[in-house]
Amino acid sequence: MGKLEGRKSVVTGGGRGIGRAIALAFAREGADVAVWDLNAANAGAVAAEVRALGRTAVAISGDVSVEAEVARGMADALAALGQIDILVNNAGIQTVSPLATMSTDMWDQMIAVNLRSVFLCTRAVLPAMMERGFGRIISTASQLVHKGAPERTHYCAAKAGIVGMTRALAYEVARSGVTVNAICPGAIDTDMVRDMPEDLRLMKLNELPIGRFGRVDEIAPAAVLLASDEGSYFLGATLNPNGGDVMV
Repeated sequence: MGKLEGRKSVVTGGGRGIGRAIALAFAREGADVAVWDLNAANAGAVAAEVRALGRTAVAISGDVSVEAEVARGMADALAALGQIDILVNNAGIQTVSPLATMSTDMWDQMIAVNLRSVFLCTRAVLPAMMERGFGRIISTASQLVHKGAPERTHYCAAKAGIVGMTRALAYEVARSGVTVNAICPGAIDTDMVRDMPEDLRLMKLNELPIGRFGRVDEIAPAAVLLASDEGSYFLGATLNPNGGDVMV
């Protein structure tokens, strides 16, 4: 315990699933948390859980793909926390469609929420991190970066963009004391998996060598590691907690 003592963090998509698990894991390790979610009620509920663990928390509601809302949300986080040491870019959506019939709007929404948001949120916190000589940028990608999936071309493209951005930015900022890394979870027991058509869900389950979907508490430790001093030598890395779905 205490691996993140005194650190100030922002977790986007923090109102449920993996984001909630990361926010609570950070709090247990001593970090204060700005819980950011499009759903204000979910953000507020997780912020209350963080406070119950004895840490400072603020709930932020906004669309991380919209530049003005990112500016407002980061200003609110700074006002509540004083600074931002750790950013977890976890907000994301999942939709499905064959590429041949995919609408441009569906493609654009996926890129905006799952990739543009990472750029906007990272850009907002990076200058202050570099000036202080410390920062942790952690982004949630997907195991589908490595293997692809039918009817998810847009999703795979956005998540692959996160990995590419992670590696390139890591080169830029490493000597400023800022580390940039990604996590590529496999199929995790969250609303996103539960909402899959039953035939696809069972097909996915049968593909997994471990024979089960992952739990959100099996992903959060990877974020704690990358955010902590113990993760200081990870740079441009992708950690792959995926139950053997992709063995890399």
